[in-house]
Parts: sequence; C-alpha cells; structure tokens
Amino acid sequence: MKITLASVVPRRSRSKVEGVDAMVSEYVQRSTRFTPCDAVQFESEAALLASAERQPGRPAGLLVLLDPRGKLLTSEEFAAYMGKHRDEGVQRMILAIGPADGWTNAARERAQLLFSLGRVTLPHELARAVLAEQIYRVLTILAGHPYHCGH
Repeated sequence: MKITLASVVPRRSRSKVEGVDAMVSEYVQRSTRFTPCDAVQFESEAALLASAERQPGRPAGLLVLLDPRGKLLTSEEFAAYMGKHRDEGVQRMILAIGPADGWTNAARERAQLLFSLGRVTLPHELARAVLAEQIYRVLTILAGHPYHCGH
C-alpha cells in the first residue's frame, strides 16, 4: 500500500520554518523501508481531492483527513486501522492536512476517516511533522520493529 502525506497549502503561504521539511523528509524516507511513501503539498483542497480519485493506471485512494472534530486514536489503534486496510488490499492511502480554514463538507463526506492528532490547535508545519512521525510509528508497529516499544 502506498501512503501519501498530503497537505493543502497555497504556495504563497508555505512556511520557511527551518527544519520542518527536513524532519518530514526524514520520516518519509524511514517509512519507505516498509512501504512506498511520499509527501505532497497541494495548492487547493480541490486539487487534493482530484488526486485522490481514480485515474487511468491508478486506483482511487482511501482518504483520511486530519480534522479537529475527527476521531482520536492511539498509535496502536491507528496502526490497526491502517493494517486492516492494507490487508484488505487497499493500494493507496492518503493522509491529508487541510487548508487553514478547514475542510469543506464535501471533503469530509469524501473521506473514509476523520482523524484528530488531539484537541489542541497545531501550526500546519508542526502537524505535518507529527503526522509524518506517526506514519512511521504505525509502520514500525505493523512490522514488529522495536521503534515503538509499546509507548
């Protein structure tokens, strides 16, 4: 299953916070040891949703949206969710961080899961880094790798 960490950030709004892109890249690179993984930034919600749709030669992606109203999951529960879909043959999973003003109702309805990293508000850059680490953590849990060690 290919995993895409997606975020909606207009080019003019992209932060230059030093170290965030490096941290995201590091966790994405680590994740590729277990499954194909990438990180993509989209100009708009519409562009992200279009990317999630079936296209010639590419299946539709299972869409997980980060949303403050979403479901709170432990790392183990998130691993169980991702593992279940991997085992059911899902080929693409897109985990997406939304635009500054939040997801539209249409996007929420398209998603298979609304997922929350917590009830606090995080800057977009920090949410990307935390999500990248959680993807890696989930993959290590599924692989029985000692990184997680039951924390």
